[in-house]
Amino acid sequence: MTATQLPASIDDTLALLDGQGYVGDRSLATVLFLALKLGRPLFLEGEAGVGKTEIAKVLASALGRDLIRLQCYEGLDVSSAVYEWNYAAQMVEIRVSEAAGDTDHADLSKSIFAERFLIKRPVLQALEPSLSGPPVFLIDELDRADEAFEAFLLEVLSDYQVTIPELGTIRAQEPPIVIITTNRTREIHDALKRRCLYHWVDYPDAARELAIVERKVPGAGERLAREVVAFVQALRADETLFKQPGVAETLDWATALTELNEIALDPDMVSDTLGVLLKYQDDIERVRGSEARRIVDDIRRENDREKAEAAEATPW
Repeated sequence: MTATQLPASIDDTLALLDGQGYVGDRSLATVLFLALKLGRPLFLEGEAGVGKTEIAKVLASALGRDLIRLQCYEGLDVSSAVYEWNYAAQMVEIRVSEAAGDTDHADLSKSIFAERFLIKRPVLQALEPSLSGPPVFLIDELDRADEAFEAFLLEVLSDYQVTIPELGTIRAQEPPIVIITTNRTREIHDALKRRCLYHWVDYPDAARELAIVERKVPGAGERLAREVVAFVQALRADETLFKQPGVAETLDWATALTELNEIALDPDMVSDTLGVLLKYQDDIERVRGSEARRIVDDIRRENDREKAEAAEATPW
């Protein structure tokens, strides 16, 4: 498979993800393969920090395509997302034309609204042809944008075109590979979801998260990696936390403990470094101290039990 070829099967898609260091499961590979095969946008929903944005980055890198990212936020409008005119350059053009005596308003109007004065934002960039093939267009955290902008995207995702009054309709020769992410801070309208394939990106189980840590933080020892993952998995089971740690926080914490030359979890060190793992003071206070010690003790007891069972199962 060359750099610009799309994967030919679900197994190829899994291999593509794995080749870029992304530890995905088969359900993700299946929906990603279908989105590429059918030319449909992929709508990824899930908690913050579970790796939704990384999927688009990995896909662009693996396919050798440009990654065009539209970071959504409240108040995002067409001038920031699609295009705007270079008003300063247009004013210079008008002054030069006036100085040269070119005062025909029709000709001047055509001149100042030429494409060379157009500032292309991510949506318009995503519709442009590229030598490397259609780009990967990441619409990140769409739930942060206003509903009015969400409605505007319907034209883009339906026909892969944008209408500019002064120039006309600009249509993509080949549709971009569209990845939309949302953290579900608000519901996205069904009209937009209908245009996409949907996948919920959940927190990984312990085995997959351990594989992620081993891949992304190779400096962490085996014992430290296992205990970090076990600790994070225990926190995710605590429904009283305001914000459960994502995979990104797991990797940050494993990296921080490795930099501190830790080879295993120490309750005091856990308490001192919780700010790497948890981002709300109430959650940190909930876990710090006795709760952190209890979780570490539980992890060690479970490890001892597994070692004892393994020793009993070993033939002499």
